[in-house]
Amino acid sequence: MRKKITLIGAGQIGGTLAHLITIKELGDVVLFDVAEGVAKGKALDIAQSTSIDGFDVSLIGTSNYEDTKNSDVIIITAGIPRKPGMSRDDLLETNLKIIKQVAEEIKKSSPNAFVICITNPLDVIVMAFQKYSGLPTNKVIGMAGILDSSRFKYFISQELKVPVKSIESLVLGGHGDTMVPMPKQTKVNGKPINDLIQKEKLDLIIDRTRKGGAEIGKLLQKGSAFYAPAASGIEMAESYIKDLKKTLPCATYLNGEYGVKNLYAGVPVVIGSKGVEKVIELYLTKEEKINFDLSISAVKELFQSAIKIDSDLGK
Repeated sequence: MRKKITLIGAGQIGGTLAHLITIKELGDVVLFDVAEGVAKGKALDIAQSTSIDGFDVSLIGTSNYEDTKNSDVIIITAGIPRKPGMSRDDLLETNLKIIKQVAEEIKKSSPNAFVICITNPLDVIVMAFQKYSGLPTNKVIGMAGILDSSRFKYFISQELKVPVKSIESLVLGGHGDTMVPMPKQTKVNGKPINDLIQKEKLDLIIDRTRKGGAEIGKLLQKGSAFYAPAASGIEMAESYIKDLKKTLPCATYLNGEYGVKNLYAGVPVVIGSKGVEKVIELYLTKEEKINFDLSISAVKELFQSAIKIDSDLGK
């Protein structure tokens, strides 16, 4: 029996997610959006492409949560996108209201689903969703580290003129300006990155990685990144659906790991059929630990702002 995958939000990321799921035949797709015509139109458009390559996937568009009932995987992109000059923090009040409504509906219709949040500001939104919905922490996760790591690896590949697949790396911490690219954990064909790129150039790449989303938003002028975020969410969903047990950097619930308790932040985790099956604790150098703690502090500060907006989160 095919898995049921619901996408909450039929914007650019939602539509791209639906297309990628169809191409990979990961499961049947329910594309949900309050703008019913957008969801139905995109689902119909993608469905009409399936006969060309012979994909065997069902796609529907809807504005009725009843159609999402008993989903196996839910990927949430609903919310307003970040606009040029807007920080992720500016999104908080509006997107908290949206995620609260989504969480309440999912709690009723699909309490056993594996939920991936992509909506920004990511770390606080995924934490808010878990608190609002009451779903188990191992079944609620945020997409951030895969995207940030992908950007970091791409920029390195462009600098060194090497294939991206030859680069091993990851980015930890919150999804924002305090994210923590890990040069000490980065290798190119097995060689340490610090032996290949001078510190000044590497610092520029790290800075560009941290501002990766803003750079794309500025170029697009209207809207934000969607291809790479969608591909990142699919990698997480596929590892869960196929029990691949991939180790991926994701925004996950920390309960003492890395010295952090009762908070969502980006660290490597193993994703399998049970959801988040293990948090991988890496050794951090003194400098990495300082940067990671600064990132955690930024996430905590933003979550305190969220509590001021909605006191329910502090309960």
